Amino acid sequence: MKRILGFLIVVALIAGAVGAWLILGSATAFEEKRKNLFVYTGKAEKVPVMKFIKENDLLKYPGIFELLADKMDVWKRLKPGKFEIKKGESLLSISRMLRNNRQTPVNLVINKIRTVEDLAGIMGKNFEADSTDVMEFINNSDSLAKLNTNAYNLMTLVIPNTYTLFWNTSPSRIFRRLKSERDNFWEKNNRKAKAESLGFSPAEVYTIASIVEEETNKQDEKGNVASVYINRYRTRMPLGADPTIKFALKDFGLKRIYNKHLDVQSPYNTYRNTGLPPGPICTPSSKTIDAVLNAPKTDYFYFVAKKDFSGYHTFSTNYAEHLQNAKEYQKALDELILRKQNAAKGT
Repeated sequence: MKRILGFLIVVALIAGAVGAWLILGSATAFEEKRKNLFVYTGKAEKVPVMKFIKENDLLKYPGIFELLADKMDVWKRLKPGKFEIKKGESLLSISRMLRNNRQTPVNLVINKIRTVEDLAGIMGKNFEADSTDVMEFINNSDSLAKLNTNAYNLMTLVIPNTYTLFWNTSPSRIFRRLKSERDNFWEKNNRKAKAESLGFSPAEVYTIASIVEEETNKQDEKGNVASVYINRYRTRMPLGADPTIKFALKDFGLKRIYNKHLDVQSPYNTYRNTGLPPGPICTPSSKTIDAVLNAPKTDYFYFVAKKDFSGYHTFSTNYAEHLQNAKEYQKALDELILRKQNAAKGT
């Protein structure tokens, strides 16, 4: 009897040790450092989640996990979201993460983008809602009205930055977050007051900044570029901004703008229309927006790339001077092209 009892105790201890090893030991089935478990809206239930786990080879012992999750009431408390599983995690740790809704945040990184389609694409890659869902929201006038904006000015809600949200955040909530951050941005550093002193709304400053962003990468000359467009605007002179033509044509690979391009029928054609375009042509950086707000008062009306190809521009107060500068640049460019052609031929 004692021998049988001892045997049963040993068996129980072994079973307990195995159970503890299965529950507390490494349970992941992948070689990567981490993988994500996505729990979709409307599918925060056992069957679809277990299907995702099995199809993506997340766990070594999905059956044991299912039993453990049953015992821990995971399925009753499970929420939609993105959950990061690290290599070597235990079934107990994963079950607790799901039960306690410890989602992995998503960093929405927005730099310079040009179109709402680009924005929808970025959101679609980062969130449960795909790009089609985002575009449906963007194209809904009622949705835009709630954000106090329209199709032309929607992009003025976007201040390039990194925004931390959850994976299952809806397009509506994402845009509300962007709007809140935009409002906070303009309240800081007297930005709204500076815009008013220039005679512009924040959205108009943003639009000017979008043109400046496309014109130069040199931060120390953005103020002068902005002054050119402000001077043209105030004298009712067409802005004549080449980047707006590229935007109107949706051809951002154009290296030069020719007369044939200037015939495009678009409110963004700043050669044919006076005043500002109806909205921005890209998402300018906060530094570029500040460069517009702090633009120096100048008499500049023209600028052209410098003939040294430094990326900087030469600014002019009159058209005759501008033409001379443009000729010098074109001559230097022709000589550069010729040198490259001769070098390619080996002469």
